[in-house]
Amino acid sequence: MLTFVIESIMNFFIILFMQIVQIFSVDKGNFKTCEQSSFCKRNRRIQPGVSPFAILSDTVQFNDGSIIARVLNSNTNITFLLTIDTLYESTARVRVNEIDPIRFRHIVFETLIKEPSRFKYSLLNKNNDGFKLKFEKNVIVVTYKPMKIDFYDDADVLLVSFNNRGLMNFEHYRVKPGTVSEASKSNESNDLNDQEEGVEKEESEPEHVKDVKIEDGEWEESFKEHRDSKPYGPSSIGMDVSFVGFEHVYGIPEHADSLALKNTSPGDPYRLYNLDVFEYDLYNPMALYGSIPYMVAHNTHRTVGLFFNNAAEMWIDIKSSKSMLGSIISLFNSGDIPTTETHWFAESGIIDMFVMLGPNPHDVSMQYSTLTGTPTLPPMFALGYHQCRWNYNDEEDVKNVDAKFDEHDIPYDVIWLDIEHTDNKKYMTWDALKFPNSKAMIDSIASKGRKMVTIIDPHMKRDSSYHVHNEATVKQFYVKKNDGSDYDGWCWSGSSSWIDYLNPEARRWWASLFQLDVYQGSTFNLFTWNDMNEPSVFNGPEITMHKDLVHYGNWEHRDVHNLYGMLFHMSSFEGHLVRSSGKERPFILSRAFFAGSQRYGAVWTGDNAAQWSHLKASIPMLLSMNVAGLPFVGADIGGFFGNPDGELCVRWWQAAAFTPFFRGHAHIDTRRREPWLFGEENTKLIRAAIRKRYRILPYIYTVMHESYVSGKAVMRPLWMEFPKDPKTFKLDDQYLFGKDLLVKPVTSSGEDEIIVYFPGGENQIWYDFDTFEPYNGGNNEHILTPMTKVPVFIRGGSIIPLKERVRRASSLMINDPLTLIIALNEKGDAEGEIYLDDGHSLDYKDGKYLLSEISMSSGGIMKWDKKNNYSTKSWVERIIVLGMKKKPAYCTSMLDNDIKSLTFTYDEIKNVLVIKKPSPYLDKNFSVMIGY
Repeated sequence: MLTFVIESIMNFFIILFMQIVQIFSVDKGNFKTCEQSSFCKRNRRIQPGVSPFAILSDTVQFNDGSIIARVLNSNTNITFLLTIDTLYESTARVRVNEIDPIRFRHIVFETLIKEPSRFKYSLLNKNNDGFKLKFEKNVIVVTYKPMKIDFYDDADVLLVSFNNRGLMNFEHYRVKPGTVSEASKSNESNDLNDQEEGVEKEESEPEHVKDVKIEDGEWEESFKEHRDSKPYGPSSIGMDVSFVGFEHVYGIPEHADSLALKNTSPGDPYRLYNLDVFEYDLYNPMALYGSIPYMVAHNTHRTVGLFFNNAAEMWIDIKSSKSMLGSIISLFNSGDIPTTETHWFAESGIIDMFVMLGPNPHDVSMQYSTLTGTPTLPPMFALGYHQCRWNYNDEEDVKNVDAKFDEHDIPYDVIWLDIEHTDNKKYMTWDALKFPNSKAMIDSIASKGRKMVTIIDPHMKRDSSYHVHNEATVKQFYVKKNDGSDYDGWCWSGSSSWIDYLNPEARRWWASLFQLDVYQGSTFNLFTWNDMNEPSVFNGPEITMHKDLVHYGNWEHRDVHNLYGMLFHMSSFEGHLVRSSGKERPFILSRAFFAGSQRYGAVWTGDNAAQWSHLKASIPMLLSMNVAGLPFVGADIGGFFGNPDGELCVRWWQAAAFTPFFRGHAHIDTRRREPWLFGEENTKLIRAAIRKRYRILPYIYTVMHESYVSGKAVMRPLWMEFPKDPKTFKLDDQYLFGKDLLVKPVTSSGEDEIIVYFPGGENQIWYDFDTFEPYNGGNNEHILTPMTKVPVFIRGGSIIPLKERVRRASSLMINDPLTLIIALNEKGDAEGEIYLDDGHSLDYKDGKYLLSEISMSSGGIMKWDKKNNYSTKSWVERIIVLGMKKKPAYCTSMLDNDIKSLTFTYDEIKNVLVIKKPSPYLDKNFSVMIGY
């Protein structure tokens, strides 16, 4: 009884603390500005001019696909190692690191799927000033003094320039003047390119670190009551990167801001530092839950990308300007070339930058995914509707919610449980009073084709009755303080410690905890939600970990902060693979993310609010993540905080139905908001939105497979598909889902008419998804949007697969027939694909899937298989042809040389042809002839 009372008091104070944090966290004072970050201030005060960094010409070595040289900082007389690699797929890599440092710099390996292969370049010329080389259709020009690296296309048009403004910076590790350094006694590796094991190395204090002037924040700084010690001194790095000829840049999520990134002067730079920000503000450069240091620049002629492979806190300044950079042969008429100048600086680590030279948007996406991996293909259920709140109270509550979906004829696939389902916030446990029969509860849900998700956070309750904590303590798997003891902070579990996922053994151990005999009360139909993994620490600086904590390999937390959440996500993903012996696809949702997170599952935009402004902001936020290679994303429907009215809820469900991850979620203090709680009329509208999502699941699944194969975005800014149309470059309130569905959600109250821009020029046709009314491209059109209307349009020249028989869960629709919408272009042609597999296993990796190509031209429809190694009972029930300008005299099909007449109808007003039952099979090739 005493234990229960203590736990109850503790939980009360935790929730009270977080409510106080919530009240004040909207105040930006809880999080650092650049002026409160010493390394940000130091890098930002570097003025453009002649750089002190110069390449020592007599040290340059030319190897196959690589150039190695030494770079001297004339201000400090310190020499650094420069490596330039030319890679396959029009990608180059630039690295700068310390030579023989007192402590090795952290290098991020976990983001890359493998060490990139080098492409052999051709050295075009070399002299005392520098050299010029060519690889594939790209040219690199390197200037020795001051050091400058320029990237051109094969027409000698300058695209990207490193250190053109002279802002490069590299603060070498040093010994604090007047102290005896323990840091000089150890290094983590005997090889700059192999830091896995960690060894000790004796070093004497170099002459250049003696008598160095100490500035504020270099060796120690404070934020509010928190002190950050810096035993190795200032360690920041920086590089200016100019995108020449580009006015618009995108990416570097996560920020609640516009898609096209803004000039940052005179305000703060964009910040990348994973943080738990309650009810975040909109349209500012503050850091949020995830960080991907990847930027894309685009103009009417070219797309290029930049990836800074560094996991430390990072800031990016952006300035658009007109400039002349060097000797440029330009496609522009004016001598003033539009340029976006960016300045990247991180607190520690090395300069490790990849330049992706396109030339088009999808090329850049592919080049980035070649480095960091393509998105995982989710199980089909993960693309259905998810119902969540903090919290469903008990088994009876779960049973009733599940039954209500059936009662109201609303499909859904997953019901979620938040932290209150656990035994006193001990993850991978169940509250014995509220959830005494968890397996039976999950089995009951699964009997209807549905799944369950439970939350698992990275903070482990420091409780001797908790088996996970006891094992982690014994195995020394916790993050440490700098005195070697386990770090102890506060989160939902009260006094907590955090698993050190930098340790490969800790990751393997964590994965083993998902085995059904270890995670008691779980089943194969239970999946996982990783929250609070920035990591969130309620009593830490900026509600996160102290930077001078120590991880496996003796790395400071400052070196790896942005990597932590992804490693937790990865470990949970591996746990699900281990659980099924590598047979079933995991589903893991994560709040924190980094480059490479796309390989492990879904992400959402965190603690948004029940406001129209947050619905509107969710679109550019999700587009930014997609641009940065993270496509399986969504925002909490209705807003996590607050109580939305019926209109906002309806519009949010309608919008979210056309985003990759589709989940309703709400804070514990909000009113219940299941789809049937907003009145009969709103229930009908929400039901219709969710059912529309289930109708288009075959299309969504096909697009997700395309993303898995190619790295292409799922939610695409219009410029990705229409790269030469400048009207699309700043649009972020409408987008393409895949390449063929144009979506413009209603995001304002009382908005009964909106303006939609139809890209592609006058020869591009778009068809209303509901009415089939055609619109010509190149125009802004007024579209009526009563509450029943979701503004979605089909691209002419495309084929959209649907399933019209909506059932209560996606798994029950797997053998249902397909309807094909064939939307003809101005030439009367169309083409598309259908991807099918079993929807849950990893057999598709062994080629067990069906990928069919469908096309229509010259009055004939043909379906043939690009890959046919999956048998399905699904068949083609109807073909709907849009833009059919003449009524056919007959329609016939041919299957296995058997010709038969088909029943059809034709609408002369809408120019729509409907062909019934064209094929009893989907896994066989067939053709349809239309005659006049």
